[in-house]
Amino acid sequence: MSTVGGAAPIHPAATVILLRDAEPGIEVLYLQRNADLSFHGGAWVYPGGRIDPEDFEDVPDDLDTAARRAAAREAKEEAGLDIDPVSMVQLAEWTTPPIRPKRFRTWFFAARATTREVEIDGGEIHGFRWMRPQAALELQRRGDIALPGPTYVTSHWLAEYGNVTQALGDFRGRPVPRYLPRTRKIDGVKGGLVSILPEDVAFEGGDLDAAGPRHRIWMVPGDWRYERS
Repeated sequence: MSTVGGAAPIHPAATVILLRDAEPGIEVLYLQRNADLSFHGGAWVYPGGRIDPEDFEDVPDDLDTAARRAAAREAKEEAGLDIDPVSMVQLAEWTTPPIRPKRFRTWFFAARATTREVEIDGGEIHGFRWMRPQAALELQRRGDIALPGPTYVTSHWLAEYGNVTQALGDFRGRPVPRYLPRTRKIDGVKGGLVSILPEDVAFEGGDLDAAGPRHRIWMVPGDWRYERS
């Protein structure tokens, strides 16, 4: 656990995106969190949670391996699925912005799902759906489900792939992006925020309309938009 300035402490966590081939494209397992939870209550997410001390086993400094064990453990606890930690491919790392009251540094892994039926725990998780990423994004757009920012962005990434082998191979072959978004209010838009990622021209505090690369999430109530160029 770490802290940045006066912000809330950052807890290490891990999540695993479970993929299966469908026609057309791929499907992803989304879980609905208990609406009473203080962190993303009611939102649709991937199996995941904090990295516990026992996830380190006898290697206290091996955070990567502990993250894999934690993601596999959460997949079992929340969805009843057995996933080999070694089979997981890391595709990103996200840290919650300082404006949030609870913060996590989360390892995002992807893995091929097993054929076993999903069994949700009924505690933290109250529902599940296998969905194409495009369908999840459409449901978010219509206001039928809520996706946290990293889940929203990851769904855009996954929508590009036609099968699981292609997706895992691509993620395995590229550097792992590490994101600590910088969140700003949108002038003149009530409740509107924009979450800016490091590749964006405005990441260091510049003008949002400045010429240059874009990588941001426009989080306007009822009208989210992912912009990347």
